[in-house]
Amino acid sequence: MISFECDYNNGAHPKVLEHLVQTNGIQSLTYGFDEWSEQAKAKIRHACQDETADVFLLVGGTQTNTTVIDGLLPSVEAVISVETGHISVHESGAIERSGHKVITLPSHEGKMHAADLRAFMQAFEADESRDHLAQPGMVYLSLPTELGTLYTAQEIEQIHAVCQTYGLKLYVDGARLGYALAASNGDITLPWLSRHCDAFYIGGTKVGALCGEAVVFPRGGAPRRFFSIIKQHGALLAKGRLAGIQFDALFTDDLYLQISAHAINMAKQLKDILRAAGFTFYLDSPTNQQFVIIPNALVQALKKQVDFTLWGPYDDNSMLCRFVTSWATTAEDLDFLRETLASAKC
Repeated sequence: MISFECDYNNGAHPKVLEHLVQTNGIQSLTYGFDEWSEQAKAKIRHACQDETADVFLLVGGTQTNTTVIDGLLPSVEAVISVETGHISVHESGAIERSGHKVITLPSHEGKMHAADLRAFMQAFEADESRDHLAQPGMVYLSLPTELGTLYTAQEIEQIHAVCQTYGLKLYVDGARLGYALAASNGDITLPWLSRHCDAFYIGGTKVGALCGEAVVFPRGGAPRRFFSIIKQHGALLAKGRLAGIQFDALFTDDLYLQISAHAINMAKQLKDILRAAGFTFYLDSPTNQQFVIIPNALVQALKKQVDFTLWGPYDDNSMLCRFVTSWATTAEDLDFLRETLASAKC
């Protein structure tokens, strides 16, 4: 059995583990004030070309989204997401649990369109009862999206312009940000992202770390007392070095981008294998998540030897399935998939 189920079902990249082992016997300060956390934050600021950025290291994606959104928004404000957005679909109502409504807009292959956002805000401003409504205060984007697609720089610039017009904060969920940065057709970099949003996070859990996400508030824009807000959300690691050591490794010698580029290369080969097997793609994803349509009769046969995600029924006769590559995907994994598909089709 091999797995293409997700990009965080292995432990951690060997260099991350090596750094954890090498530093294991050294005592340090706690709660993220250790030397490795400080080094990691400095390296992230350098990579973002923003020496004034506030950087915080948290553990997981849902925890990070909830803490950042609650930290940036007053209690009466809501966050706007596309209907397929992670905070709307796959976080068990965590944002609403923290007191903030998630307002959803149409999803266009996972992406938000600036025109939809502008139309919503125009309608909101024209509503005489708007003071009785949840007040929109933030726009949430995922890069890449939940469907593996990418925003272009122009698309985010257009959304950013609407945010500026209506005083909305722009927050980018970067759980898989490395794969957006490494995609061959991507035109967004960390410095560019730092100039065009109020907050974003660099995902580690899904890009080679054992766990951990690095939250970046460009231009020193962290909410007041954000350290205490993290603690209030139960998100403050006493052994903050756990995340710090990992990001120190990920941002040494471009390891973060190397990991991401490997997964993208594996995904390209995966696409060739799936295409050669005759499968149709749900959409064209340039990142490490690939969505394909597989006949129901073949799904169960494949599941006996290959693990992947059943995203949902596509029609009466087929299933939409997700295959994902990571730092741990090997050429041998792809060969096994090719051989399995060949025997299953016979």
